Amino acid sequence: MSERIRFMKRPTGGGTKRGQDKAPEELASLAWGLAHPARVAILRLLLQEGECVCGAIVDRMPLAQATVSQHLKVLRETGWIQGEIDGPRVCYCPARGAMARFRQLLQELE
Repeated sequence: MSERIRFMKRPTGGGTKRGQDKAPEELASLAWGLAHPARVAILRLLLQEGECVCGAIVDRMPLAQATVSQHLKVLRETGWIQGEIDGPRVCYCPARGAMARFRQLLQELE
């Protein structure tokens, strides 16, 4: 992870039409959230710790604060984590049910 991090653009789906199954888009979004080793490492850290403020995550990662913040943003937007403002800091924790939903959606592919 110490190599230079490049951000890929998040794929934009065409959206679902009325009445169509939204599971494919949900699976794609969750998969996108884990599509970078740094995001996997951050999620793993949060699963182990339960919750962490951004500064503590930065201290444990071999990445710049801005890079960690960008990865946290992607994890939050894709539903893997939640952030709660605690004074001047943001405390992050894993989103309840995200892992179970990801497993369920993956099983539906079979």
